[in-house]
Amino acid sequence: MKKQLLLAAAGLILVASLFYFGRTVEKKTNKPVAAMPQNAAPAFNITQYISQEKQKLTPSQILTLGKLENSVTRGDVLNQQIEANKQLSEFWKDSAHVFEPYIYYLSQSVKLENSEKNLTFAAQLILEGLRGEQDPAKLSWQAEQAIELFEQAIKLNPESDDLKIGLGSCYIYGKGRAGGPEETMKGIQQLLTVIRKDSTNMKAQLVLGVGGFVSGQYDKAIDRLTKVIKAQPGNVEAIEFLALSYANKGDKPEAIKWYQSMKGMVKDPEFNQEIDRRIKQLQ
Repeated sequence: MKKQLLLAAAGLILVASLFYFGRTVEKKTNKPVAAMPQNAAPAFNITQYISQEKQKLTPSQILTLGKLENSVTRGDVLNQQIEANKQLSEFWKDSAHVFEPYIYYLSQSVKLENSEKNLTFAAQLILEGLRGEQDPAKLSWQAEQAIELFEQAIKLNPESDDLKIGLGSCYIYGKGRAGGPEETMKGIQQLLTVIRKDSTNMKAQLVLGVGGFVSGQYDKAIDRLTKVIKAQPGNVEAIEFLALSYANKGDKPEAIKWYQSMKGMVKDPEFNQEIDRRIKQLQ
């Protein structure tokens, strides 16, 4: 039941994130997701996936892609690799509209550049995408990509709390959600290093609250999420996971109260219909 609620949460969060932020590349659906299998996620092979996606391209797109893939020649190879990967990422984003190759080539480019700003941009982009990912194999792969980028950025700026929060979030929203409790704990430990320095950091408190829910520590989740909502009354994600935590704890009246408080926070019919559905399930 907890896994089902968590994964449904990802669907509702995705609806909200689409409303607030939009998405540069189309994802397949905004609807709440079904529960993932309890067994380990199958491996996702990006090379095979790109080959499959190529078969869906038009002849003109295939010609363009071939030129980009063979654009590295002798000379300043590093800069050529960076530029080629940038152009490949733009192709998959703007022309083919496929998310996974886009973030793959973007990641390859920024890792070669080794710029904290660009590493952070790519890592945050992938983190935002994986929060609504419904496929367990893709979820695990996306989390791995983002973790690698955050870790490389942290080497450049070891004191950045935002980078540590991002890294911890990858474990909680990514590998932990895919069914790895030990991965959730990695994320929690990363976030605790931030909270020990500054207990008023609501970004860290929020993700720790989500981590408490994922790991079944509902009282801890409720405590942290309540702190976030007190400081940020309009934080939709904090309210949703607070409602989920109360529901899993068995306190249906409190869960319903918090779900009802979400009504109208996002001006999206699908979002509000999902809230109504959850309230009905609890009544």
